[in-house]
Amino acid sequence: MKKQAGLALSSLIIWCVVIALTALVGMKLVPAFVEYQSILKTVKTVASEAPAEATVADIRKAFDKYDQVNDFPSIDAQDLQITKEAGRLVVAFSYEKRIPLVANVSLVIDFNGSSN
Repeated sequence: MKKQAGLALSSLIIWCVVIALTALVGMKLVPAFVEYQSILKTVKTVASEAPAEATVADIRKAFDKYDQVNDFPSIDAQDLQITKEAGRLVVAFSYEKRIPLVANVSLVIDFNGSSN
């Protein structure tokens, strides 16, 4: 008799479950990371376009204008930490994103970013 080779039905089902769970988590995580990248790009733009004599209120107002266009649900202008380091304007932010996966299981991600 020749030796049989192939994939058993049980291993096929296990691989399908693993692939489905990976796809589910990936589909839930990608929008959160896209939003983070968009916020980071906006913060860097606001910091680079701000004049040297800009006040904290001016920076927050500029961020709000970008927020109206991009609609960031996770952060607003009041969440920005605005400082000056070595004569340069630094705009930083941090927020927590809770992503529900299945039933009462959620994934929590802490995002931090800066214009540096």
